[in-house]
Amino acid sequence: MIRELKPAFILLLLFTLLTGLIYPALVTGIAQTIFSSRANGSFIERDGKAIGSQFIGQPFSGPKYFWPRPSATAPYPYNSAASSGSNQGPLNPALIDAVAARIKALREADPANTAPVPVDLVTASASGLDPHISPAAAQYQAGRVAAARKLDAAAVQALIEKHTRGRQLGILGEPRVNVLELNLALDAMNR
Repeated sequence: MIRELKPAFILLLLFTLLTGLIYPALVTGIAQTIFSSRANGSFIERDGKAIGSQFIGQPFSGPKYFWPRPSATAPYPYNSAASSGSNQGPLNPALIDAVAARIKALREADPANTAPVPVDLVTASASGLDPHISPAAAQYQAGRVAAARKLDAAAVQALIEKHTRGRQLGILGEPRVNVLELNLALDAMNR
């Protein structure tokens, strides 16, 4: 019986070393060499301290900040350990109520703005962690942010344009604005 089990134990040890140690170490080494920033979480730093990631949304609620997409993660919003959507369909009363409440909050924050509310400001992304909003969502909030910061509206518009990223490879996805980067740029203007 030991003769039959010996090859199995040798293969177990060999594949444990190969797939559990050697391969992960090789992939980690390549990632650290070629994509160091991304391999380490794509952190955004201020004054030498990590304050967020380029790829994970964060909550902003003050009138002087651009607001991100809503988050559907649990037990609290923007929980990177619990990435998920809400799984609520378009006819779900809970989703309809949540969207109505979000529209109301946006309207109350900027009563003079009568433009249609962009859908990405009232619905969560599939991951619940999307750090981006559409340029239309940024434009929708520009007046409120400019007024709250006592900035010229043209300066805020220029900042939105500067932080708008196009489609990947020119054809994939949609244009987008990273909310954290845009808000940090606003803070830098007000220093």
